[in-house]
Amino acid sequence: MPYQQIDHRDLVLRSLSERRSKFSIDEIMVDPDAPAPGSGLLENRLRRVAEEIRDARRRSASVMLAYGAHLVKNGLGPVVTRLMEGGWITHLATNGAGTIHDWEYAFQGRSEEDVRANVASGCFGTWEETGRYIHLAVLAGALEGRGYGESLGKFISEDGCDIPARDDLASALRAWVDAPADSPDMPPYAELLQVVSRFGIPSGRCRVEHPFRDASVTAQAYRLGVPLTVHPGIGYDIIHNHHLANGAAIGRGADIDFRVFARGVVDLDGGVFLSIGSAVMAPQVFEKALSLANNLRIQENKRVIRPFIAVNDLAPMTWDWSSGEPPKDNPAYYLRFCKSFSRMGGEMIYVDGDNRNFLHNLYWLLREM
Repeated sequence: MPYQQIDHRDLVLRSLSERRSKFSIDEIMVDPDAPAPGSGLLENRLRRVAEEIRDARRRSASVMLAYGAHLVKNGLGPVVTRLMEGGWITHLATNGAGTIHDWEYAFQGRSEEDVRANVASGCFGTWEETGRYIHLAVLAGALEGRGYGESLGKFISEDGCDIPARDDLASALRAWVDAPADSPDMPPYAELLQVVSRFGIPSGRCRVEHPFRDASVTAQAYRLGVPLTVHPGIGYDIIHNHHLANGAAIGRGADIDFRVFARGVVDLDGGVFLSIGSAVMAPQVFEKALSLANNLRIQENKRVIRPFIAVNDLAPMTWDWSSGEPPKDNPAYYLRFCKSFSRMGGEMIYVDGDNRNFLHNLYWLLREM
């Protein structure tokens, strides 16, 4: 017999309007045109990163930015948008939380809850709109072969999505049985059919207003045609505390996004990879994608990828990574966001400091070049 499980449908969900969110857009947003804060001791390293990005774009090599949720919570969305508009960034990657906070800000102009208090009262993450609309965005996007990031960006940009009729979904499933092997995948139709049937979701336009979409990195990436890939973990994010929680749908969106991410890494030779505030996701996903990309390049008799990697995080660093890895009795050895990147065959530099300082100054350096 299988182990006992909870049923997500037993959860009591609440509206986001009832939640006391910590911050509003007006409190956090960074104005790209405002003078950047003083860079201090970071100036030389920041200038080096800017020069590497400039040279990479002249060579048409990828410049990829992977980030954690604090970049969004620190209001850096408009700065990232400017970097995309200027052609400095060719690909974005984040974790599930990076898109959840981004969506909540786009939807209601506020995000972030009191974790300690809400876990104790059993309401942490049990917010109806966040879980419902992110799942519907990913489910609907999968019918068009879109990954998690592109599906959500489209949903925000277009204020919702179209939900096919139940009969149309069922017909597509029946037709798939006799379809050629290269026909579109069947599971997205089955999963969406199950959801609309189980939860009584009406067909037609699911309209969801996003009055603050201009501040959304996810929406702006979709508008500009810049891939934004999402690399979540099942149970990591609050959308798994919801009636619609669907690991298959989230997994499919993430699987598509990993392959999109790896395609960006294929063009990273001579390019730049930026990791900002992502201690686990960015290094773990990057090392697998780099191996995959090198596998493909070697088959084409191309050299292995040698990227320039810049890592920005708050942790102070005493170890000089240019001298190699520290011994295992040194705490620096266990800093995944440096150790993994130092093994990737290119040059890595670490820039310690607030990501608002790092990214805002980097944008100003690039716009002046």
